[in-house]
Amino acid sequence: MFDRALDCLAEPSAEALPIHALRPAELAAFCARAPAGGFLEASGFKAASGDIRLVPGESGLAGAVLGLGEGTDHHVFGALPFGLPEGVWRLEPGSFPQDDAVLGFCLGAYQFTALKSPRRAPARLAAAESGAAVSAARAAWLARDLINMPANHLGPAELAQALVEIAAGFGAKSALTVGAALAREYPAIAAVGAGSDRPPIVATLRWQGSRATADAPLLALCGKGVCFDTGGYDLKPSAGMLRMKKDMGGAATMLGLARMIMAADLPIRLVLRLGCVENSVSGRAMRPSDVLQTRSGLTVEIGNTDAEGRLVLCDLLTEACAENPALLIDAATLTGAARVALGPEIVAMFSNDDAAAAALQNSGVKRHDPVWRLPLWPGYDKWLTSGVADLNNVGTKPLAGAIVAALYLQRFIGDNVPWIHLDSYAWNDTKTAGRPEGGEALGMMACFDAIYTIFNLAVI
Repeated sequence: MFDRALDCLAEPSAEALPIHALRPAELAAFCARAPAGGFLEASGFKAASGDIRLVPGESGLAGAVLGLGEGTDHHVFGALPFGLPEGVWRLEPGSFPQDDAVLGFCLGAYQFTALKSPRRAPARLAAAESGAAVSAARAAWLARDLINMPANHLGPAELAQALVEIAAGFGAKSALTVGAALAREYPAIAAVGAGSDRPPIVATLRWQGSRATADAPLLALCGKGVCFDTGGYDLKPSAGMLRMKKDMGGAATMLGLARMIMAADLPIRLVLRLGCVENSVSGRAMRPSDVLQTRSGLTVEIGNTDAEGRLVLCDLLTEACAENPALLIDAATLTGAARVALGPEIVAMFSNDDAAAAALQNSGVKRHDPVWRLPLWPGYDKWLTSGVADLNNVGTKPLAGAIVAALYLQRFIGDNVPWIHLDSYAWNDTKTAGRPEGGEALGMMACFDAIYTIFNLAVI
């Protein structure tokens, strides 16, 4: 249901029409030798990034040319699926990695079709099976589908079921914690979900690579899975709710990352925890000034019911740290302050480990999936002081909101546990090549690439 196959790839075929992908420096030589060179020159083609020209032939269409511009971003190939007529096409060899081209093409071919017929079928790319590219694209499609799904179709139960489905597909173990057990083991999550008729669920996936030993490094992933966020009693304005179906974007991103890890059969151990919950308003909902118990034993005063994501994560982080992972990564659509600082396209990263943070930031550049480190500034930690509890869930000053939220989470990180927190928008506001408007797994591919560096894994 959730893990759908890609409909934009085809078996290699002699009938497939050729696509020549060119950089500006390659254009003159191509025009000199290609029959269509004169046509391209006359049409003003300059090989600008994402520019497509259909090339005529004696019997109709002979092929196409794609401009790559001066960059190396694989997303440029995402202009092809709907920039070309329907049919089967093949990419001619060029100055670009084939895997990058396949990945970019597949990312551009994505459409959310669960509730609406597609506007048209994408052009299909005839390509030899490219495992890494296909795996990355399927993980992105999975995360995008989950984020784009309206909340009446994707509540906590459906999000948890997505984890169960992915786990089953890779022979991983899954477990769901609900009801009295959830209230006992994850009291902060239970409080967040108390106002909804759809009860919260903690979904857990456990997996070990076929080459991993019992002492292989343990990677712990945690995702905020708030399927809809009204803000609770601190109610959001109507405009602020319009995209709150995406408030489970952190969970979708971590589930996509887990899928990539398992598909690559990395020699590690993996545990993924998703806090699947809905923040609603009712007579049972938590109130401002309530004091909650957390799994760690710390008490939290609710300064704002709309700061619920950190309550969901704190219980998951506490449990994850108890297993002493080699690395702990959490992802969440946590603060508007991160968007004010970095905009919608760059994920805010916080970390207590300089080497891991540097690896992830470098991978973001390499994979064109940017993250930017912000400081866990200890001087702001005192802003979380509460007069009636161990800490408040919001700061006492209306400043540095993303930093303060990360500092809150850091209170639940165990000693000597390397930790990365990602504060993501999980959405594309506008359509660009390879990035359709809607849900997006921002940071996912950067994380996957960084894991190789952090754990010193060989690429095979």
